[in-house]
Amino acid sequence: MNIEQARFNMIEQQIRPWEVLDQDVLNLLSIVKRENFVPRAYANMAFVDFEVPLPAGQHMLAPRVEARVLQELAVRKHESVLEIGAGAGYMAALLAHRAHHVLTVDIEPELAELARTNLANNGVLNAEVATGDASRGWAGAAPYDVICVSGGLPVLPQEILDQLKVGGRLAAFVGTAPVMKAQIITRIDEKQYRVSDVFETYVEPLINAVQPPRFKF
Repeated sequence: MNIEQARFNMIEQQIRPWEVLDQDVLNLLSIVKRENFVPRAYANMAFVDFEVPLPAGQHMLAPRVEARVLQELAVRKHESVLEIGAGAGYMAALLAHRAHHVLTVDIEPELAELARTNLANNGVLNAEVATGDASRGWAGAAPYDVICVSGGLPVLPQEILDQLKVGGRLAAFVGTAPVMKAQIITRIDEKQYRVSDVFETYVEPLINAVQPPRFKF
């Protein structure tokens, strides 16, 4: 396989048509080598419009979803980022190239170790990996300029919103099957948030994600 041709095709045929037009984001997809984060068994699927399987029954987000979220968050060099759901570490690597510091958290020890190894092997020095349950955020290092939830949330917990700085942005996939809304939520002040629905998709819910209340009769 011609890797650079495959990467070019991914960018031009999958990602640009998904309204990812920020040239800095497109350039970053050439700099951060996605194939270095994909498990070896799926190396030939690194650039396919497909959720690559990971250990512990998890998946990488599709490339177009990763790129669109990265564009919409518009991370800046002085900002601190929390990612919930480390996966293979690829999204953390993309975020880290734009941020001051990234903390990515995964509940699965196997994935946390995979992300840690991949980030180190790819020379990403400003991202750290923690193991634990961040389904309600990660209060110990809060507040954050940016929070990226790389898994589905049937309900967006207030605890996560509370961990955003004023002016901070949060990306989350909110709702239930068959369709979730990818939302960018901006904290306006201590009590107000602005919600933008960016696109629709479906992403597997986070482990221990908060569930909507059940009606009791």
